[in-house]
Amino acid sequence: MSSSYHFKLATTPQEVEDYFALRTAIFSEEQQLFDHEDVDELDRMAYPIVAVETTTQQVVGVVRIYEIEPGVWYGGRLGTHRDFRKGWQIGKGLIYKAVTTANTWGCQQFLATVQLQNVRFFQRLHWRSLEEMTICERPHHLMQADLDFYPRGNELRPPMPRLERAAS
Repeated sequence: MSSSYHFKLATTPQEVEDYFALRTAIFSEEQQLFDHEDVDELDRMAYPIVAVETTTQQVVGVVRIYEIEPGVWYGGRLGTHRDFRKGWQIGKGLIYKAVTTANTWGCQQFLATVQLQNVRFFQRLHWRSLEEMTICERPHHLMQADLDFYPRGNELRPPMPRLERAAS
């Protein structure tokens, strides 16, 4: 039986907590890119986006978007729960939701730093590499989305979120 997913801004306290928990599981525990958790100063200005499995309502994918200057947006911390990594459906859906959302909110350029093993996947989704770089001692590419492939929607931009993780 195949699963279906809903891609949305994380808006409830539970969705936000699940968003951070999944990020920690992926980037700190599994990939060991960070010692304890991956929360940083960019989370203060980021909008969290989640993939929710429709039957269980489990958060199974995450990404954040943030505007660093008017019209220039970044996506980051894209990840999928290890039990849901068959195929690319969740990653593709999260990327599409992230870029179309930013495009709706006035994006003129959408960028992301992408781990080397995911560059080809992004290229298939209409992204191009701008430069190679090293982040957390691992090879990455700075990549840019082709905004013509990601149409604007009508989702209103909510007030700046206050992403704070509950005390562990």
